[in-house]
Amino acid sequence: MKRHAIIFAALITASSIASFAQSTRLKPDPEIAKMVKEVSAKNIEATIRKLVSFGTRNTLSEQDNPTRGVGAARDWIFSEFQKINSDCSNCLVVEKQSFLQPKANRVPEPTTLTNVVATLKGTTNPERVYVVSGHYDSMCTSPTDAKCDAPGANDDASGTATVIELARVMSKRTFDATIVFMTVPGEEQGLLGATYFAQQAVEKKMDIEAMFTNDIVGGVTSQKNSPNRDRVRIFSEGVPSNETEQQAGTRRSVGGENDSSSRQLARYVKEQSDRYLKNFHVWMIYRRDRYLRGGDHIPFLERGFTAARITEVDEDYTHQHQNVRTENGVFYGDTPEFVDFEYTANVARVNLIALASLASAPARPKNVAILTTRLTNDTELKWDPNVDADLAGYEVVWRDTTAPEWTDAVNVGNVTTFLMKGRSKDNYFFGVRAVDKNGNKSPVVYPRPVR
Repeated sequence: MKRHAIIFAALITASSIASFAQSTRLKPDPEIAKMVKEVSAKNIEATIRKLVSFGTRNTLSEQDNPTRGVGAARDWIFSEFQKINSDCSNCLVVEKQSFLQPKANRVPEPTTLTNVVATLKGTTNPERVYVVSGHYDSMCTSPTDAKCDAPGANDDASGTATVIELARVMSKRTFDATIVFMTVPGEEQGLLGATYFAQQAVEKKMDIEAMFTNDIVGGVTSQKNSPNRDRVRIFSEGVPSNETEQQAGTRRSVGGENDSSSRQLARYVKEQSDRYLKNFHVWMIYRRDRYLRGGDHIPFLERGFTAARITEVDEDYTHQHQNVRTENGVFYGDTPEFVDFEYTANVARVNLIALASLASAPARPKNVAILTTRLTNDTELKWDPNVDADLAGYEVVWRDTTAPEWTDAVNVGNVTTFLMKGRSKDNYFFGVRAVDKNGNKSPVVYPRPVR
């Protein structure tokens, strides 16, 4: 096998190595394109307005009032997932994941919190999981004020509405891998709902290949004239939150600060979105999150999962974490009139494209390595074989060390080693990804050096 790979590599000429753009220029999947059109801004608006109607969704608010408080929101979201499940002939597993949160910095008394989760099981690789989330709790200026009106239309009814709309559209189809549609409370108290789910995932040894959270994706209308109106940010960390000292030493010696699995996820989301959306784009931000802020992807990162945050580009802080009021002629409050529902629908489309592509593609290659046994101007890669039944082979990608995205690629066939002649590992970053028989591609895996 190795000899065949070397012979194949030697035959590659400059003219036969396709550019990355050419290599990835697949026709859009017609089923994904159809789903993109099914995403409804009207449905998203109706969900946001319904969540706002509960007055407050503060995590510490009432749990047994049918019309006001976090409990009413929880039960309504659960009922919406149940309706979607009924419409798809019980294709979902809908559940309330409740736990007792001990007293904490923003939790004055032990409080029961409930994640509301709908799971669409994969058909051929159900053990491989992708999670998409939004948080359904809200807050005023004080995160522990459970009585004030906290409409939370943008933060984060918009993210919750996105998740519910994704479940509605995607539950009508089947995918190779499992998709978890999750809404969580306790985000404003310290990412509590997401932390519980992530820890449970560790204990249950769930194979979560990727997670992204949608938080403040309403495209606040006060920023509608921004030149960034046609894009959404995806935040991804470079140095992994759970990196060991040994891994850090290796990274410092050979690079890789921009090649964590979360960065590869962000690149994947952008690349796939660009295939389907012409007037709305993904803006990669090379940070874990914004200054002084944090989101529900962080508990997953801290536990070694691949995760990223999706959020609008231009925020308006007069409409976040504010008591509803008018002061000196300025209105403060996170109310529905400041949400651009079509913008949120576009964000939902970005999520849908990424999730459908991930759950249809093969798993990421495992144990991808770059061999460093000898000094050479060639680059030799190896990886473990995928077990996907519809695997066609692999693609080796590369870019200049200063380039933010992968720029070049070559299909290397169904092999587990590859020698790139005359292209030094010292001068480029390389990666490997799996490709199935329909052309679906996994995210890229950045190799670790091995002797």
